[in-house]
Amino acid sequence: MANQDEKPQLKRAMKSRHLFMMSLGGVIGTGLFLGSGYAIGEAGPMGAILAYLVGGLLMYLAMVCLGEVSVQMPVSGSFQAHATKYIGPATGFTVGWIYWLSWALYVGLEFVAAGVLMQRWFPNVPIWIWCALFIVLLFSINSLSIKSFAETEYWFAGIKVLAVILFIIVGLGAVFGIIQMGTEPAPFLTNFTGDGLFPTGMVGVFICMMTVIYAFQGTEMMGVAAGETEDPEKNIPRAIRTIVVRIVVFYILSMFVLSAIVPWQTAGLLESPFVTVFDMVGIPYAADIMNFVILTAILSVGNTGLFACTRILFSLAQDGMAPAAFTKLNKRSVPIFALSVTLGFALLSLLTSFIAAETVFVVLISISGIGGTLTWLAIAVAQMGFRRQYVKGGGKVEDLTYKVPLYPLIPISCILICIAIFIFTAVDPTQRVSLYWGFGFVAACYVYYHFFVAKKKAVISEQAPIIVKSIE
Repeated sequence: MANQDEKPQLKRAMKSRHLFMMSLGGVIGTGLFLGSGYAIGEAGPMGAILAYLVGGLLMYLAMVCLGEVSVQMPVSGSFQAHATKYIGPATGFTVGWIYWLSWALYVGLEFVAAGVLMQRWFPNVPIWIWCALFIVLLFSINSLSIKSFAETEYWFAGIKVLAVILFIIVGLGAVFGIIQMGTEPAPFLTNFTGDGLFPTGMVGVFICMMTVIYAFQGTEMMGVAAGETEDPEKNIPRAIRTIVVRIVVFYILSMFVLSAIVPWQTAGLLESPFVTVFDMVGIPYAADIMNFVILTAILSVGNTGLFACTRILFSLAQDGMAPAAFTKLNKRSVPIFALSVTLGFALLSLLTSFIAAETVFVVLISISGIGGTLTWLAIAVAQMGFRRQYVKGGGKVEDLTYKVPLYPLIPISCILICIAIFIFTAVDPTQRVSLYWGFGFVAACYVYYHFFVAKKKAVISEQAPIIVKSIE
């Protein structure tokens, strides 16, 4: 068998600014622009902020765990490869495929969402035309080179970040009366005190937790990109230190502004509370501005989703857990076959939303729904496995370029919070089906690996000495 040096290798062309903005932009998306209203409506003003604080804490715990291992093992596929090495091949196989399925499915949905948004400006143009246009655009960006992807995502994310900063500045001005909201008086903190801090009780906080966690998922893209990042020993720790603080600040300030201006009783009914706030302060073309920003957010998610899926398939194939064809690179060092198959599946899953919406599509959504939380849980377990092997092999913790502080408190806390989220999901009857299908898929992956992948790899290992001997 080929050794590691003979395997196809990706180019390290992603710079620090690309890594930072990709992780930041991966989190600032529809979960914030659209999902924030649902969180406020379910949990109330302070409940929503508390839910996002817990989500931000979990994100931090997972990212520092990912950072320690990624600096020592900066490979494409990241946490999938880490899980394979430090937990077990079956877990690596499961994490890789459920993560790929999760993102590939959402890529297809993003194309439709982008087409729907375009109808605001071009109502007579069919949605499928816009879908086709965006498919060609994002496929071209991803197939050219890692640099073209990184630069495009840098500007996609930049637009979203500027929009959020503008929203926070304008919103805070409106909350405290610096900016007038038509004839309405400044709300100050009346929305927080009127019905109490937790009008729906802690149950509302628990119910919206999964939605909040979904909003934060995407930061792990930093690890997926580690295999194509320049100087990962410096850039990965730098990205972690800056990104977690900024994401939490952006989200918490945005949620504070939304909760202070928009009554919690109506927040969950709004298409986008961001549009409502801009309208209330009298910004011209507010709806069009936010339509453009949300369109950018959707294309950004599609862009990073294609990137992540492609690299996960590449990593799975390198570990013998997917067809070897997925390791093939084009002349620009892009896994083009993995990219094409991912896009094909995204379009196929998209058709099920119309053809089998009550069966296949619901199953796919349910499976992908818990993929992110399982990934974060696996990241923490893999970090503990790495630390044990590192110390057992004679390594000194103080020699690590980047290390998890307060070990083992941080990875254990990450694991416990992820388990708690699954328990909260089980309590809510409307979300419980996601656990049935999600964990059912996990079990199926373990069974498939044991009976097919593991046996095939064992046969190859047994034949390898015979092949070497015959060559000699």
